[in-house]
Amino acid sequence: MSLYEKIINKQEKISVIGLGYVGMPLAVAFAKKVDIIGFDISEDKIKQYKSGIDPTSEVGNEVIKETTIQFTSNEYELRGAKFHIIAVPTPINLDKTPDLSPVENASIVIGRNLTKNSIVVYESTVYPGVTEDVCIPILERESGLRAGLDFKVGYSPERINPGDKINTLEKIIKIVSAIDEESLDEVANVYELVISAGVHRVKSIKVAEAAKVVENSQRDINIAFMNELAMVFDRMGIDTNEVIDAMNTKWNALRFYPGLVGGHCIGVDPYYFLYEAERLGYHSQIIQSGRKINDNMGKFIADVIIRKLIKANKVVKQSKVAILGLTFKENTPDVRNTKVIDIINTLKDYGIGSVVVDPQADKFEAKKQYNIDIAELDDLKDIDCIVIAVAHNEFKKMGRSKFKQLFSDDSNSGKVVVDVKGILDKEEIEELGYSYWSL
Repeated sequence: MSLYEKIINKQEKISVIGLGYVGMPLAVAFAKKVDIIGFDISEDKIKQYKSGIDPTSEVGNEVIKETTIQFTSNEYELRGAKFHIIAVPTPINLDKTPDLSPVENASIVIGRNLTKNSIVVYESTVYPGVTEDVCIPILERESGLRAGLDFKVGYSPERINPGDKINTLEKIIKIVSAIDEESLDEVANVYELVISAGVHRVKSIKVAEAAKVVENSQRDINIAFMNELAMVFDRMGIDTNEVIDAMNTKWNALRFYPGLVGGHCIGVDPYYFLYEAERLGYHSQIIQSGRKINDNMGKFIADVIIRKLIKANKVVKQSKVAILGLTFKENTPDVRNTKVIDIINTLKDYGIGSVVVDPQADKFEAKKQYNIDIAELDDLKDIDCIVIAVAHNEFKKMGRSKFKQLFSDDSNSGKVVVDVKGILDKEEIEELGYSYWSL
C-alpha cells in the first residue's frame, strides 16, 4: 500500500510545519480530508489556535474552532506523521542576502523526528538548489537516514495570495516536484486531495524552485516599470492612473499598477534569484534595477508629502501626518517587510512624527517589529496631511464627513491628501478644497 493510500485511509498522518499565512490554510484544507498535525515553534500561536483564534485572518476564527488539526509546539509529536510539509518563511538579511535559518531550523526539527519511508516536502521559497544542497544534507545528518533510500523529498512552492478571498489555496494550480518518479506520484496525489485546480508536475526540484522565484520576480519588474512611469509622470504633471486606464483599453495590456512592493514574496523572492545568480558569476541588470526602484518608492512618496506640505504653507516640522495603513497589502494583518515603514522613517528624518492607523494590522507585531503603536481612526484630529498608504476596505468607505473630522480646522486651505493607492475620487476630494496627490 502506498503512503498516499495509507494517508487517505487515516493509517498515517500529514504534518504541516509552520502555521502562518501559508501553513495554516494548507493544514485546514487537508484536515477536512485526512489526519493532520499542525506544528509551530511559537507556543503563543499554538495557544491562540487551540483557543479558536486565527491571528493570520486567512481562514477565520470559526474555521479554526471547527478544524480537527492536532495543534502542537512539541516536536516529538511529528514522529506520528509520515508526510511532512515545511511552510516556514524565508526572509532576507539586512544586506539583502537570503536568510535560510528558518528553513534550516525546520529541517533540523524534522530530521530529529524523521522515520523511515517518510516524505518531506518543502514549500518555502528558496533559490534553485537549496532543497537538495542545503536541506537534504541536514535531514540526513539529523536522522541518520539516507535520502532516496530511507526517505524521499519533494518541493512544491507556496502560491497563496494573503488576504485574497477569491484566488484561494484550492483554486491555484500547485507545482509539484520530487527526487524521483515514485515520490513525485505520491506528492502529486496528496496535494490533489485539496487542490481542485490540479497540480503541475515538473521534472526536477530545481525547476520548481526556480518557477517560484521567477513568477514573483516577473511581477516585481512589471510593478517597478509602473513605479518608474509614476515618478516621471509626476514631474510631467500627468495623472498616472488616467494613463493606465487608457492603456488598459487594449486587450493585451498587463494591468499592473504602481505602488509599494513589500511583503514576504514579491519584495523578497527576487533577492534569492539575485543571490544565486551573483554566486554563479552573473550580474542581473533588469531584476536588480527593478528591486532598486521598488525599494526607493517609500522615500519618493515621503518626499512628495514634504513637497505638498511646503506648498500648503505648512511648517513642516510642526505638521501632523496621519498614515492610514501599515500592512504590506490591503485587507491582511501581515506587517512583515511592509514598505510603509520607509515612508514613516523618511518623514522622521525630516523631523516629522506620524500617527499610524490600521484596523487590520497585527498590533503586537507592529510594536515588536517597528515600535509603532497603532492608533484608532476616530481618535485622530487636527491632522495636516492624510496619507492613504494601504487600500483597506475600511479606508475605501471613508466619506466626506470623516475627512472633515480629521483635519485641523474648518478652513480647507492647507489640507493635504496623499492617496498612494488611488482609491479616492480625485475630483470629489479637490471639490472639498483639499490638495490631492496620488501615485
